[in-house]
Amino acid sequence: MEEVLIPVCASADIEEGGKGRRFAVSVHGDDATGFVVRYGGAVYGYLNRCAHVPIELDWSEGEFFESSGLYLMCATHGAVYAPDTGKCEGGPCTGARLRKIMVFEKDGAIFWAPDDYVRPALA
Repeated sequence: MEEVLIPVCASADIEEGGKGRRFAVSVHGDDATGFVVRYGGAVYGYLNRCAHVPIELDWSEGEFFESSGLYLMCATHGAVYAPDTGKCEGGPCTGARLRKIMVFEKDGAIFWAPDDYVRPALA
C-alpha cells in the first residue's frame, strides 16, 4: 500500500516553540483538526483534542505552547503536554497522551500521513 502524504504548510511557517498550524482531519467520519508544531528542531503532529476532555487545545488558532515555549497547553483545563511525546506532564490527565499524527518534512514542506484512526477530512 502506497503511503499518502497530505501537505500542511511550508517548513518555514512553523518556528521553534512558536505558533502551530492546524489542518482538517476526519475521525470516525466526524470533522476534527490536527496540528503541527516545531520543538527541538523537529516537527510533531497531534490530533487537536485534550486527553482529559475531547476539546481543542489552542488558545486562539495555532497557539498551542504556553508562555515558556516548553509545553503544549490546553486552553480550557491547563493540562500541559511534552511537545515531543504528547504525554501529559501536569494537570487533570497526568500520564495520558495526545493522539499522535505522523508528520514529515520533505523538500521544504510539512506533510501529514493518515492512519486507521485519523483520516483526510471529508469533502
